[in-house]
This record gives sequence, structure tokens and C-alpha cells, in this order.
Amino acid sequence: MANPHPIQAIPEEIPFHSHDAVKSGIKGALLGGTAGFVVAAVQNSLAKTNIGAWAVLTRGGGTIAMFTAVTSVYTFSKDATANLREKDDTWNTTVSSFLSGATIGLRTGRIPQILGFGAAFATIMSTFEYTGGSLRGRRRTENPEMDEYEYKEAQRKTRRRPIEETLAHIGEGRGIKPEGYEERRRQRLKEKYGVDINPVRADGL
Repeated sequence: MANPHPIQAIPEEIPFHSHDAVKSGIKGALLGGTAGFVVAAVQNSLAKTNIGAWAVLTRGGGTIAMFTAVTSVYTFSKDATANLREKDDTWNTTVSSFLSGATIGLRTGRIPQILGFGAAFATIMSTFEYTGGSLRGRRRTENPEMDEYEYKEAQRKTRRRPIEETLAHIGEGRGIKPEGYEERRRQRLKEKYGVDINPVRADGL
């Protein structure tokens, strides 16, 4: 019979470690500024008129500033939110994505577009983070450098349940006949109906 009170597994709590939000913001600003400079340089090189090399800064300054602001706001607010909540989860990405998306909308100066950019960016980034933050699926936190086959084999060995525990949850019968099943079945029938069933073997022994 199935266990009426199965033991619920207690999820392992991962201790929270605070993040340096200022340091993350500076790194994000440097990364975003570099990316913005590259984009501005490409735009400058594709110009039909000869505008000179300094146009990367004069004409592309807005692009560089936007990339720098968006990435710095995202990285800083993500770690700051995690520190305030003392949790590392998808909600941190949602908040930081909304703020960085709203930063993009600030160029328009219109509230609907600011909120729209923030909501759109938050939806995309939160979905991406919730599904693992990778195009290959959810990242594994244990032994990230272990070979995929070895990792799956280790998971099967460590998380495989004993047959006794499985039977205690799903019960026997319905084609599931563990050792001693026939004896227990005869005993239950005898106790319930008063009938003693003796199985007949095909070899006549």
C-alpha cells in the first residue's frame, strides 16, 4: 500500500553572500562604454561622407553614453537588489532589467515609452534568467567543469531511491511484484475473506 504520509524532502538552502554593487556598476560601465565605442566606430566607418576619426566621440558620444548608462544601471541595481532582499533569484534580474530598459526610454522623455521599454526589457531578461540564463539550458551549480555524461551519471547515483522507498510510496500490485509479494497477498486475502490460496506450479511440484 502507498505510504499515506510520505516524507517531504527539505530543499537545501544556499547561504547568501553580499555583492559589491559599486564594483559591479563600474565594471558594467566599462563594459558598456567599450561596446558603445565599438558601435560608434562602426557607424562612423559606414558614413558616406568623410567626417574624420574624432566623429566617433563627437557624433557617437550619445551612443557611448547610452551603452555605458544601461549596463552600469543594470549591474549596479541587480547586485543592490540582491543585497536588499538577501536573495539571488530572478526577481533581481527583473528589477534591474526594468531600470535599465527605462534608462533607454529616457531619451524619448515620454513616460509611456519609458515604462514600455522597462517592461519589455524586464520581460525578456527575466524569462532568459528564469530558464537558466543560457541558450543551452539551466546552468548547473555543482561541478560546472565536469563532463556532461559524468555529471548525469553522478546525479543518477546520488539521487537514485532504494526500491523499498519507491514501493512505500507507490505500493505493490498492478504488475509490481517485489520479493515476498505472493506470501503477503495470500495473507491479506486470508485475513479479509478467510480464503487460503495455495498457488499451483506448472511443473506439479
